[in-house]
Amino acid sequence: MIPQDPMMLYSFLNMKLRDQYASLDELCEDLDLSKEEILEKMKMVGFEYDAHHNKFW
Repeated sequence: MIPQDPMMLYSFLNMKLRDQYASLDELCEDLDLSKEEILEKMKMVGFEYDAHHNKFW
């Protein structure tokens, strides 16, 4: 289960991307998450995924 609070989700995703996953695609596939939903949730609070840095900004 992933955090529902946007700031906790931001922190959770960046930690997982930093420590365990080489890409958002890999994270979403492994955790059975919708990449589109994650991107939309993060965009709603002002964060976008940067594939080059493999993190949300």
